[in-house]
Amino acid sequence: MGSTTVTRVDLEIVESARVAGEIMSRNTSQQVTHWARIGREIEAAESMSPKAISEVLAGTAHYDHLSSGGQAVVRALWSEALDARIADVNFQSRFMAEGRAYAELDEAGNVVVHNPARS
Repeated sequence: MGSTTVTRVDLEIVESARVAGEIMSRNTSQQVTHWARIGREIEAAESMSPKAISEVLAGTAHYDHLSSGGQAVVRALWSEALDARIADVNFQSRFMAEGRAYAELDEAGNVVVHNPARS
């Protein structure tokens, strides 16, 4: 995520973002940012169909049939969804729970092997 700044937002928007964010597993700030990105892409688009975008996201329509603006919105949504999924990945806890060894680099670039069987 990029740098942030404090800004004033209507309380109604903040509350709506809080409710929507809970449903979408985002905090209020992340939800407002999500909406802002979508709005930015929509305003930048010359012509766009929200219905067509929803169909592409649902997998019932083809990305290539969207306008360039529609494709930009879909890419932004895909990117955000991918970032959220990557942030939730925790191989360390998964491997430890499964008793599997794994290796990673420390901050100095040295290989560190973790083997729960030897613990």
